[in-house]
Amino acid sequence: MAITKRTRFSRRVPDHVTDEIVYVLGADERFFGFNDLFESVFARLKARNAVSGGEEMLRLRAYEKLQNLVTRGMVEKLGKEYKGLARLPEAHSTFEAE
Repeated sequence: MAITKRTRFSRRVPDHVTDEIVYVLGADERFFGFNDLFESVFARLKARNAVSGGEEMLRLRAYEKLQNLVTRGMVEKLGKEYKGLARLPEAHSTFEAE
Protein backbone atom coordinates (compact mmCIF):
# COMPACT_ATOMS: atom_id res chain seq x y z
CA MET A 1 0.00 0.00 0.00
CA ALA A 2 1.47 3.30 -1.06
CA ILE A 3 1.47 6.14 1.43
CA THR A 4 0.98 9.54 -0.07
CA LYS A 5 2.68 12.49 1.47
CA ARG A 6 0.30 15.33 2.12
CA THR A 7 1.56 18.81 1.59
CA ARG A 8 -0.06 21.88 2.92
CA PHE A 9 -1.20 24.45 0.47
CA SER A 10 -2.50 27.73 1.71
CA ARG A 11 -3.79 30.23 -0.77
CA ARG A 12 -3.30 33.69 0.67
CA VAL A 13 -5.86 36.08 -0.74
CA PRO A 14 -5.85 39.78 0.06
CA ASP A 15 -7.79 40.60 3.21
CA HIS A 16 -10.13 43.33 2.03
CA VAL A 17 -11.51 44.11 5.48
CA THR A 18 -8.08 44.75 7.00
CA ASP A 19 -7.02 46.72 3.92
CA GLU A 20 -10.01 49.03 4.27
CA ILE A 21 -9.46 49.46 8.03
CA VAL A 22 -5.85 50.41 7.28
CA TYR A 23 -6.98 52.88 4.62
CA VAL A 24 -9.62 54.58 6.78
CA LEU A 25 -7.45 54.82 9.91
CA GLY A 26 -4.36 55.81 7.92
CA ALA A 27 -6.11 58.53 5.95
CA ASP A 28 -7.21 60.47 9.03
CA GLU A 29 -5.27 61.30 12.20
CA ARG A 30 -8.35 61.43 14.43
CA PHE A 31 -9.86 58.86 16.77
CA PHE A 32 -12.79 56.81 15.42
CA GLY A 33 -15.54 55.11 17.37
CA PHE A 34 -16.08 51.56 16.13
CA ASN A 35 -19.46 52.35 14.57
CA ASP A 36 -18.08 55.32 12.61
CA LEU A 37 -15.09 53.28 11.50
CA PHE A 38 -17.27 50.36 10.46
CA GLU A 39 -19.62 52.58 8.45
CA SER A 40 -16.66 53.98 6.50
CA VAL A 41 -15.18 50.53 5.92
CA PHE A 42 -18.55 49.08 4.92
CA ALA A 43 -19.21 51.90 2.43
CA ARG A 44 -15.79 51.41 0.83
CA LEU A 45 -16.29 47.63 0.59
CA LYS A 46 -19.73 48.09 -0.99
CA ALA A 47 -18.24 50.48 -3.54
CA ARG A 48 -15.63 47.83 -4.43
CA ASN A 49 -18.33 45.12 -4.52
CA ALA A 50 -16.33 43.17 -1.91
CA VAL A 51 -19.11 42.62 0.64
CA SER A 52 -20.21 39.06 1.31
CA GLY A 53 -21.84 37.25 4.20
CA GLY A 54 -24.12 40.03 5.40
CA GLU A 55 -23.57 43.21 7.36
CA GLU A 56 -23.62 41.67 10.85
CA MET A 57 -21.06 39.02 9.94
CA LEU A 58 -18.88 41.69 8.37
CA ARG A 59 -19.20 43.79 11.53
CA LEU A 60 -17.93 40.86 13.61
CA ARG A 61 -15.05 40.23 11.24
CA ALA A 62 -14.11 43.92 11.21
CA TYR A 63 -14.13 44.05 15.02
CA GLU A 64 -11.94 40.95 15.22
CA LYS A 65 -9.49 42.38 12.67
CA LEU A 66 -9.40 45.70 14.52
CA GLN A 67 -8.65 44.01 17.84
CA ASN A 68 -5.88 42.05 16.13
CA LEU A 69 -4.34 45.34 14.92
CA VAL A 70 -4.55 46.73 18.46
CA THR A 71 -2.80 43.62 19.82
CA ARG A 72 -0.06 43.94 17.19
CA GLY A 73 0.56 47.57 18.21
CA MET A 74 -0.58 49.13 14.95
CA VAL A 75 -3.72 50.78 16.29
CA GLU A 76 -4.11 52.74 19.50
CA LYS A 77 -7.22 52.09 21.55
CA LEU A 78 -8.35 54.81 23.94
CA GLY A 79 -11.54 53.80 25.69
CA LYS A 80 -13.82 52.78 22.83
CA GLU A 81 -12.06 54.80 20.16
CA TYR A 82 -9.31 53.81 17.75
CA LYS A 83 -6.51 55.65 15.97
CA GLY A 84 -3.94 54.35 13.48
CA LEU A 85 -0.26 54.46 14.48
CA ALA A 86 2.87 54.79 12.35
CA ARG A 87 3.22 51.01 11.83
CA LEU A 88 -0.33 50.63 10.49
CA PRO A 89 0.65 50.43 6.77
CA GLU A 90 2.51 47.19 7.58
CA ALA A 91 -0.87 45.47 7.96
CA HIS A 92 -1.91 46.20 4.37
CA SER A 93 -1.80 43.20 2.03
CA THR A 94 0.46 44.97 -0.47
CA PHE A 95 3.08 45.49 2.25
CA GLU A 96 3.15 41.77 3.06
CA ALA A 97 3.47 40.90 -0.63
CA GLU A 98 6.67 42.93 -1.01
